Amino acid sequence: MEIVLILSFLLFMSFFAAVGLSSMRVKKDTTDDYLVAGRGMHPGLAALSAVSTWNSGYMFIGFIGFVYLYGYSAIWISVISMGGQVIAWIWMFKFIQHEAQDRDIRSLSSLVANVKGAPEAKTAAILSVVFLSIYAAAQLTAGGIALNAILGWSNIIGILLGFVLVVAYCYAGGIRASIWTDAAQSCVMIVGTGLLCWVALGEVGGFGGMHASLKTLDPTLTSMFPPGLKLGVTLWVFAFFLGGMGVAGQPQVVSRIMTLGNDSDRKQAAVWFFVWQTPFIILMYIIGLTCRVVFDGPGFDPEMGLPMIAMEVLGPFWVGLILASIFAATMSTADSQVLACTAAVTDDIRPEWSQDHKTTKLVTLGVALFATAISLAADVTGNDSVFDLVVFAVYGLASVFIPLLLIRMMGYKPDTYHSMTMITAAFSSVVIWRVLGLDQYIFDTVPGMGAAFIAHLCLCHFRDLSDSAFLGRIVVPRNIMASLGAGLVVLLLVSESLYFISSPDSDAGGGVGDYLVMIEENSVQLGNGTEYVSDGETLTLEFNTDSIESWPNGTNVVALLVSLTSTEDESTQGLCPLGNDPEADTITGTIRHSLPDFPDWNLTGSNTNHQGSNGVQLEGDVLDISLLTLIVVGSAGSLLPIVGHSKAEIRDSIDTDGGGLGDYFLDITVDVETGGSFQCEHTDEGEQVEYEIQLVIWDYDIERWTSPE
Repeated sequence: MEIVLILSFLLFMSFFAAVGLSSMRVKKDTTDDYLVAGRGMHPGLAALSAVSTWNSGYMFIGFIGFVYLYGYSAIWISVISMGGQVIAWIWMFKFIQHEAQDRDIRSLSSLVANVKGAPEAKTAAILSVVFLSIYAAAQLTAGGIALNAILGWSNIIGILLGFVLVVAYCYAGGIRASIWTDAAQSCVMIVGTGLLCWVALGEVGGFGGMHASLKTLDPTLTSMFPPGLKLGVTLWVFAFFLGGMGVAGQPQVVSRIMTLGNDSDRKQAAVWFFVWQTPFIILMYIIGLTCRVVFDGPGFDPEMGLPMIAMEVLGPFWVGLILASIFAATMSTADSQVLACTAAVTDDIRPEWSQDHKTTKLVTLGVALFATAISLAADVTGNDSVFDLVVFAVYGLASVFIPLLLIRMMGYKPDTYHSMTMITAAFSSVVIWRVLGLDQYIFDTVPGMGAAFIAHLCLCHFRDLSDSAFLGRIVVPRNIMASLGAGLVVLLLVSESLYFISSPDSDAGGGVGDYLVMIEENSVQLGNGTEYVSDGETLTLEFNTDSIESWPNGTNVVALLVSLTSTEDESTQGLCPLGNDPEADTITGTIRHSLPDFPDWNLTGSNTNHQGSNGVQLEGDVLDISLLTLIVVGSAGSLLPIVGHSKAEIRDSIDTDGGGLGDYFLDITVDVETGGSFQCEHTDEGEQVEYEIQLVIWDYDIERWTSPE
């Protein structure tokens, strides 16, 4: 099997390489041809390349992992994002294409300045190099993960192999080789993923079986919104829209638009893009859901989903196709990003290099080395999540470029100070947002773009040099602005209300996996005292947890302990021989709880006493904690790994949800026995019984746990 797989992988990789190398027959040894293909690319090829470039390792590795974790709610990142992409293709790409041709521009960073090489263009170019290098590193990482999952090769081997291919693509034919290869890969990818989706669905019982399995694994997986969105669902969804529109802020995609000759080509390319993009996203979404069903065990890496399910349900030949598609797509996207960085360096950072073809290629080599170093460092340190790296890069670039592009589209021409302030605000906000860890609730586009637009509005208001028309040539009447504002407020209230009503409980989430449980045990006294109980009498004492003034760590009562102690008080009269001890009495204690849901808490214990102190111990059964077999009452502070269960299951096993609260009844019965003999009289009318009732309380914390290798 492994031989067939490797041969298949090499076959398809050779096909992709041949397509890319064939571009050398038509290339020209000029920087313009190297970076924008002479602005004469076929719209269909450019569009298919844009699909492959925009998705690549993110879609194959990162998006699959995202769907695996979030289930149905992951659909929003696709649907809403595509809405933003439509806006970008219709309006923003039109502006970019015209500006690029009119001003002879080859880099996105040049578009946010009035002239090439301006300070704001240099700054945007530097940020492009940083973010795109991270993005390219994510592609190399994705290729390494795919090779590791299927062939067992080290991630480092895959990363270094990717570096070699990136440099080869770039040197062979520049962006033309990249586009041709991308187009071929897009065709192979749609066939391969379609086959994989069909077979994987059959393995999980079709859509019905998949839905039922997901609901069993974790109910939150079948919800259209995830639990625990602390900053609201509106901004969560809106972030995806901004992220989709952010495709116009991706230099590696914009470079494809710059290869088109005219507006008609752009319109054709847009149709090609969405006709190809839509089914591809649907297929990958379904594959991600099937991965969750098939690989529901502990310790599974979600980003391994696609290559692992391919190995699970496909033959070795088709696995080789899938692997080649993943690897080649990631490498081709990486080379697109490296070429975009090259354009930023040669056109804006060092414009004197813009017409030096040999120097341009050396810059390409340097950028490729930088991206490879980032990928290797991420692998060594363990910070190699493809999804996180891609999201940070994509949304960082979108935050820097989109606000400036939008205000320029509307006719506002900011000066250098204005542009630099917006860039600084956007970049700083993205970095701070991520450092604070808020990106887990809302992706970085909202704070990044928001900060840039706020900076723009403030500068327009306070600077005398700024045009009072903050939307440039677009003038919006106050009544329309007021209506739009009111509409947005109503939409916000409705969406947040619906989320509050229909969203799943955050405690229900967590999914099946490995968790670390910390148990802290305490006890609290429910009651104590001393009572005299006559012979044959049953004394009933009533207690209620409302009488407890303070709880050590909450009210999660999991057990109870009852102690009854008596001292024999039998007296003797007459001539009693030495050693004629009192007869032992029987002390019986029964503890009853008011809630019938916990019948095991109705306990009875008996003991006999002798001269001196003797007692009866009643220990209530700990609630059903069959999942947590390692937990022992009294092992406070223990860290317990729980493998192969959901967070909800673990919580339900150790949280009584108030079931231990309420009324308790303690029945104390005394049955005396009197001894004695001729001329020796024994008297015993009852016993003095000392009682104490304690409730055992568990405080707990449940966190994700990764088993050490």
